[in-house]
Amino acid sequence: MTTLLTTDLLDNNEVLIQQERLRVIAPMFQRYGGKTSFAGNVVTLKLFEDNSLVRAVLGEPGAGKVLVVDGGGSLRCALLGDQLAELAVKNGWEGIVVYGCIRDSAAINTLPLSVRALNTHPLKTVKKNVGERDIAVTFGGVTIKPGEWLCADEDGVIVSTQPLAG
Repeated sequence: MTTLLTTDLLDNNEVLIQQERLRVIAPMFQRYGGKTSFAGNVVTLKLFEDNSLVRAVLGEPGAGKVLVVDGGGSLRCALLGDQLAELAVKNGWEGIVVYGCIRDSAAINTLPLSVRALNTHPLKTVKKNVGERDIAVTFGGVTIKPGEWLCADEDGVIVSTQPLAG
């Protein structure tokens, strides 16, 4: 498989940028996991300090999909840990973006998975099964809709209304 580079995708799709169909999320994420880049169709979650839905979604088949978790930017607990990351690998998820924190980063860094998160935090979440799935979420200056296409690499995270080729 050819590696997609965000820089090349942006350079080669200036018309989509002008049409606001290709957007760049503000640089805020740390990189975790054994893979440096990923791309796929977006599945969204909006929740706050409760990762019950994260577990449920990562338990589903994820080939060709990217999970985007809008955790409200909370830095008070972790929404993803090594067990959920292992579940994501088992079910073939392409990558995970967390607008919040993760934990067990050393273990996650050994997995064949790519994760973006604001930071790490050792505390786990509460489990109240509260949150929403498959809705538009907004952070980093970008609104991300379910079914859109997301690509992330060492240079950043981009979102498009359609899959892009290098």
